Amino acid sequence: MTVSSLKSRFSGPPAPTGMTRQAPLLGISLKVASTLVFFVMATALKIAAESVPIGQLVFARNFFGLFPVLIMVGMRRELGLAFRTHNPKGHLTRATIGLTAMVCGFTALSLLPLPDATAIGFATPLFVVVLAFLLLGEAVRIYRWSAVGVGFVGILVVLSPHLGEGHLDGPSTLGALIGVTGAGFAALAMITVRKLCETERTSTIVTWFAGSATLLSLLTLPLGLVLPGQAWVIPDWPTAGLLVLIGLAGGVGQILLTQSYRYADASTIAPFDYVNMLWAIIVGWVVFSEVPLPEVVLGALIVIAAGIFVIYREHRLGLDRTKSRRASTPSRS
Repeated sequence: MTVSSLKSRFSGPPAPTGMTRQAPLLGISLKVASTLVFFVMATALKIAAESVPIGQLVFARNFFGLFPVLIMVGMRRELGLAFRTHNPKGHLTRATIGLTAMVCGFTALSLLPLPDATAIGFATPLFVVVLAFLLLGEAVRIYRWSAVGVGFVGILVVLSPHLGEGHLDGPSTLGALIGVTGAGFAALAMITVRKLCETERTSTIVTWFAGSATLLSLLTLPLGLVLPGQAWVIPDWPTAGLLVLIGLAGGVGQILLTQSYRYADASTIAPFDYVNMLWAIIVGWVVFSEVPLPEVVLGALIVIAAGIFVIYREHRLGLDRTKSRRASTPSRS
């Protein structure tokens, strides 16, 4: 796949005016707020997963998530514009990738303690580097490859308590492997969101994602006929309330996250993903009485350090490329 084909797949025709602007503090604030809201969702999801299958949880996340999205769009008087796009293929591609990451992430959350699932998710920035090399043909020098290698060592440290069970079909091992897969798809989703932000409104991105993901998640309904324990259930009132909360929190979090990329570069926002570990430890301890294992904490610190170094290198390379372009531009004076 060439650079031009990948860009055309995600970006569509160029916008006549810029859809992004630089306001780093606002972008960071929106990002941190999204991590907190998403952890409200994760807490409700982990509780509901004890009696509700993953497919139904994914449907609830996207269906009820449509309501805050449509309210936001209506308040901005963009209800008609939200469904208009020059790039439906890019939106459908983003929805498929994002939904796959969501299914993997929800499954990992249901099978693992919160700190463990969160630490495994920190592999996402590392996968971004690998995918940029494989899909975009981006040059990755020894510094970033070294950081990625160290980061994946940290992931192995996090995985060690789960892979050490001695059998691959155990729930903990399965959750760990699915979590790593979800991190890879989440990295690919980050690329698609940033590309869509160049030409599409926030309202269009989140509306198309929520709508498409809702329809796609309905495909899990027949799985209950062939997979034990995956049949959709009629929830009681407390569980129904959790399902609604999962969707509402997910919708609000998605709006905040997408909007954050509009106001700041990915390299500026990405380090604040690691705030999630703080929420994971607090919520895991208070709500689920989960105390992270020493291996998980050590591995998470290794991955965080490697991830921050990768982000720093990306930022420095961006500055170097900008200086190079300016130096090679002829003077018009």
